[in-house]
Amino acid sequence: MGEAIEITVSGTTYSASLGELLIEVLNRAEIGVPQVCYHPALGTIGTCDLCLVTVDGRTRRACEYTVAGGEVVRLQSVARERVAGAQRLLVNHDLYCTICDNNNSDCVLHNSIRDMGINDQPEPFRPKPYAVDDSHPFYRYDPSQCILCGRCVQACQEVQVNETLSIDWSLPIPRVVFDGGVPAGESSCVSCGHCVTVCPCNALMEKSMIGRAGIATNIKPKVREPMINLTKALEPAIGLKPIFMLSEMEERLRRQLVKKTKTVCTYCGVGCSFDLWTKGRTILKVHPEHGPMNGISTCVKGKFGWDYVNSADRLEHPLIRDGDHFRQATWDEAFVFIADSIKAIVERDGPDAVGVIASSKCTNEEAFLAQKLARAVIGTHNVDNCSRYCQSPATMGLWRTVGYGGDSGSATDIEASDLVLIVGSNTAESHPVIATRVKRAHKSRGQKLIVADLRKHEMAERADIWFAPRPGTDLVWLSAASRYLIDHGYHDEKFIADKVENLADFVTSLEPFTVAYAAGVTGVAEETLITVFETLAHADSIAVLWAMGVTQHSAGSDTSTAIANLLLVSGNFGKPGCGAYPLRGHNNVQGASDFGAMPTYFPGYELVDDPKVVAKYEAAWGKTMPTTRGLDNHEMVDAIHSGTLKALLLTGEEMGLVDANSTVVQDAFRKLEFFVVQDIFFSHTARFANVVLPAAPSLEKEGTFTSTERRLQRLYRVLDPLGEARPDWQITQGIARAMGAPWSYEHPSDIMAEAASLAEIFAGVSYERLEGYRSLQWPVAEDGTDTPTLYLDRFHFPSGKARFYPVGYSTPTDEVDEEFDIHVNNGRLLEHFHEGNMTYRVPGISQMTPEPFVEVSPELAEQRGVVDGSFLRLTSRRGSVKVRAVITDRVQGNQVYLPMNAQHNEMAVNFLTSSEVDGATHTPAYKELAAKLEVLDDKPRRALPKHNFRYGHRTPQRGVNIGAKRSRGDYHNPVDDEASQMHTERK
Repeated sequence: MGEAIEITVSGTTYSASLGELLIEVLNRAEIGVPQVCYHPALGTIGTCDLCLVTVDGRTRRACEYTVAGGEVVRLQSVARERVAGAQRLLVNHDLYCTICDNNNSDCVLHNSIRDMGINDQPEPFRPKPYAVDDSHPFYRYDPSQCILCGRCVQACQEVQVNETLSIDWSLPIPRVVFDGGVPAGESSCVSCGHCVTVCPCNALMEKSMIGRAGIATNIKPKVREPMINLTKALEPAIGLKPIFMLSEMEERLRRQLVKKTKTVCTYCGVGCSFDLWTKGRTILKVHPEHGPMNGISTCVKGKFGWDYVNSADRLEHPLIRDGDHFRQATWDEAFVFIADSIKAIVERDGPDAVGVIASSKCTNEEAFLAQKLARAVIGTHNVDNCSRYCQSPATMGLWRTVGYGGDSGSATDIEASDLVLIVGSNTAESHPVIATRVKRAHKSRGQKLIVADLRKHEMAERADIWFAPRPGTDLVWLSAASRYLIDHGYHDEKFIADKVENLADFVTSLEPFTVAYAAGVTGVAEETLITVFETLAHADSIAVLWAMGVTQHSAGSDTSTAIANLLLVSGNFGKPGCGAYPLRGHNNVQGASDFGAMPTYFPGYELVDDPKVVAKYEAAWGKTMPTTRGLDNHEMVDAIHSGTLKALLLTGEEMGLVDANSTVVQDAFRKLEFFVVQDIFFSHTARFANVVLPAAPSLEKEGTFTSTERRLQRLYRVLDPLGEARPDWQITQGIARAMGAPWSYEHPSDIMAEAASLAEIFAGVSYERLEGYRSLQWPVAEDGTDTPTLYLDRFHFPSGKARFYPVGYSTPTDEVDEEFDIHVNNGRLLEHFHEGNMTYRVPGISQMTPEPFVEVSPELAEQRGVVDGSFLRLTSRRGSVKVRAVITDRVQGNQVYLPMNAQHNEMAVNFLTSSEVDGATHTPAYKELAAKLEVLDDKPRRALPKHNFRYGHRTPQRGVNIGAKRSRGDYHNPVDDEASQMHTERK
């Protein structure tokens, strides 16, 4: 906030901050100034001309004017001009609110016209000569209802920064256009939904709303149009107010039918939260507004990817294997069968013959119960979760150097940083809402962006510097950067002297990492590396984002450590606007680990071999804790093959496809004596089970998730569980009770209370403190004080100081040679999540990207005779997959990119990957993969339809290009020309 000042509004004095927008001051004081184009998340647009006021006698737009102190503001002196502006809006919009699906108390245009008391419309509505654009799978655009406020354009250009939408002010009758004038469904639109969310009327609307939201909104067109025409005929005689009264009566009725429930997204780890609108089991729309991380932002999955909840494929009843088939069973029968089978194995072979795998899709409370089932009921530390497949190396790198295994700050710190360095992360597709923060700061504030990645994905295209090191060599250039900064005196000497230990050993370990050596190993030119290092050296603050391109290597932990070392060298921990951000992949992969679903840690990362910790849990649970370290996911598979692990309880993981070297994993499942799978669908993995239990997805239960920001948030039950499905915490409790444990949790809040009483970092967490959209970022003190930014006072080591941790370089495990001459990079897509169990059941997403594909470079395609749509076989040293080609310059040379989404076994990338792992964490080296490529046919068929957004052509500009509107001959400017010109120049 700026310097405190005062202004006078209609004779009353109000406090403000120097440079604050006048409209923000008025809104905070609840002074009713009409506004349609202004939205606090969008900032100044300046198109609607409703927020007119006089400031010291001159007409101003409150959304443009920034206060300096001492101004005298009057409202009524320009009331007539505001009404005229509103009436000009209505020329562009046909008011039929009673039968409009957008009449849900939040139609900004309706509410503004009503609140202004407007009762007549001197100029009638003029339809625009453009057809409704119905080409997009998720929303439609009706130009004739569009008031040209520009909210959607501002959201697309300046918040999401996908830069698809603009207003073509050069047309005789302007309209919103996509990529300059193509149908929405054939544009670069990534279906983030920002435009639909902020539209103040019904011009942009979710197709899931149309004909469903209101009492009378499903009227057939042949009846609807005469009704509208009749209403219009009555307007001159009775005015608008009676019509508004009728629509508001209808709106009050529909409130009883439309339920709005806050939830947290179940896809990636960003932690978006929003209201879900439902009518029965019909999901009308997702409405983001108050989320502490995302605000109005969503991605295609969070905004539109929920159809899977009502899929006909949902499991609705417990199933027990009967020979080659499964039969329906009761819950009691299933629980008794599971308990008897597990107890028999424990009695015969000991508790360590059983493993438990928790799910990163489940809640914190469910992860807590999974590890408690393993430790306090079965008696083993054999418990893990899928962080083993992705983020454990990042956690290890941070444990080694700064002490906590989580993001050191928040998304606000990323956005505020002077420089963002992205390493091995396709952020715009894997963590799109965090990417919007970076794109926004880069575009509007000039934030510097450096990207190190094999592919020229969107963030690489936008970067000030993009370079592509050879696969598996990031540790080398990162260590060379640390040496360069130290050698040239660019390191933060005071920060290191005061707050970091082990400098001498670290400096010695950097001796091999010269610029020349780094260039030779990485294949990046010395000049490029020096430019990168100099840019890092002169940045005021640095935030580093990394993901699976770093962690899924045999040196994933060491490379993550090198990132943390570089941040320590440059003094970029323990202050706002900087730090380490290992972007978590699944919605609760952070929380599953935080709450103890790991073989070496109790909840809160307290070691299982710490006597004080063991004593605490034995006293709390009344059970003797196991004394031997448990097995992780990778070790469990090996133990099954060796015959020591006999039974496995697996919750919500498609482990048969997502674990590396799937052939070996599926062979292990065949050897299990007893296998229980809890899931919402009958997955590929479930085929190997003895018992399959129907779980409830996130919309059908309550609990909490923890995002990549270490942010705990509540989710509320939106729908009742389908059929006999149950939340996983109830399923786990049922198994525990059947095994004799006296568990009696009645609500997830009971579980959180227990976790908070045991784990220090959750001491102050409670459901009351997480009510609604409130959130907490751990560690949370007992009084409820949380920690948005870590290490402001000390690092999480006994000395309070961070530690430089020396690392060395080792070559990747599966390198290309003459036979296997293709490097297969792999990872996520924006539209599909992971293997696609949920997103392939969303028709709109499947329409966008109906099948897996492999990206092939133009040069490789020319060499091998590959054309777009060729059917290819990729064969590694372990297996093969068949998939169609997409020719693109996103990849270069002999590197291809194979997304991990897979509809069928023969398309799953993990039939290619090896069993090699990161030495410190056993995370599979998914990214170290060599293969050979064959063309299987000469009858190509396009894998990506022509309407896929990747073929679109963005049209970047700043905001709505307000100058173009104001320069039109038919525009009446109600504001003093001098003031208007000053604003235009400032924009």
